[in-house]
Amino acid sequence: MSARALWCVGSAQADIRPAALGEGVLVDTLYSGISRGTERKVFEGNVPETEFSRMRGPAQEGEFPHPVKYGYSVVGRVLEGELRDQNVFALHPHQTEFRLPDTMLHPLPEALPPERAVLAANMETALNILWDANAGPGDKILVIGTGVVGALAGYLAARIPGTEVTLADINPDRSTVASCLGCEFTMPDTAPQLCDIVIHLSGSAAGLQTAIDCAGNEAQVIEASWYGAGTIAAPLGGAFHSRRVSLISSQVGQVSPKRRPRWSHKRRIGKALELLCDPALNVLISGETMFEELPQVYGSVLSDPDTLCHRVRYTSK
Repeated sequence: MSARALWCVGSAQADIRPAALGEGVLVDTLYSGISRGTERKVFEGNVPETEFSRMRGPAQEGEFPHPVKYGYSVVGRVLEGELRDQNVFALHPHQTEFRLPDTMLHPLPEALPPERAVLAANMETALNILWDANAGPGDKILVIGTGVVGALAGYLAARIPGTEVTLADINPDRSTVASCLGCEFTMPDTAPQLCDIVIHLSGSAAGLQTAIDCAGNEAQVIEASWYGAGTIAAPLGGAFHSRRVSLISSQVGQVSPKRRPRWSHKRRIGKALELLCDPALNVLISGETMFEELPQVYGSVLSDPDTLCHRVRYTSK
């Protein structure tokens, strides 16, 4: 028995093709979420060769650059085994049904609707960023780049007592997102100065320059953008050294070092699912497409700067 999945079959080309079910308990897919930044680099063939192994998803088929079945945000209903009839989240590509060991399936909290649970991988990344930032009560925090991960990082930071959290983006429409999530909003050229923590997620040299310029004395800039096979200029002149600014890499592949002795990946994704129970986070779902129509719209969804999390809906069986 085989399933159907979205495959990136060439540079900026996608198609629905048969895919292996895998091994484990059977899950019927309800929804999946498109992670615009990472999936765009896969779609366009911009994954660097040095990252082919580290970028490989747990249920990936094919090899980079193409053809490859890729994705990592699926919500489905378990059809057999101990988790039968439960809704679960899994790191899996866009696929109609699949099998995974039950240890790789994460049951949803009762208060979390499956439609919103497609944000789980993004929330897990945002949680790791906040850990890497070591944010605390009262901190003045700036997030540059209000995509899904940036918005979620701001959402989490704003819930630390006494913090002053501002989201900055070149798209003024992101002010609505900021307001819904309890954050202030600004354009990058008017971003607050002398911040305790700056989280950079714009994926641009201009954004990184703003992040460094807005960091206070001995403050931290958390670089959480992923540039794929690209490079940008690192603006390390000016006050970077005299202010003794720290530039820290953050990436979700490993649990943040200070939590690693106690937190497994499974514990971290479980907490991410709990953190998604707030209905305010529905503002991060920017559109929805039926799975059968996905190849026709996939490229435009990935290239549209207004896309946040685009949800894929699967026909009920």
